[in-house]
Amino acid sequence: MRTRTAALAAELTSDRANEVERIAGLRREFTEVVEASEANIGDDEHDPEGSTIAYERTQIAALITQAEQHLAEIDAALERIDDGTYGTCEVCGEEIPEERLRARPTARTCIAHAGARLRS
Repeated sequence: MRTRTAALAAELTSDRANEVERIAGLRREFTEVVEASEANIGDDEHDPEGSTIAYERTQIAALITQAEQHLAEIDAALERIDDGTYGTCEVCGEEIPEERLRARPTARTCIAHAGARLRS
């Protein structure tokens, strides 16, 4: 169990670094899009590019939100590793199968209870 948890902790730590880098890149991209739209003082209402720029900003903002949520899940998983509760279902208290943790290292519940969180 310790070897498995150590390997997953290393994977989560690597995933965390990648996600932090991804968020930084997305924020830079968002800033570039905003600055580009501010530099263009054209008539947004009649500008054929206006809706494209707004759409692009919205898409990047959604990706940032999604990445930040994933980062929070990673941090929570690392906290569970630190406090010794990693790999235990938060609903039933049973051990989460290794296959599930390999597929989804941030999992908080066993497979049987994974759907319950979505339905509530």
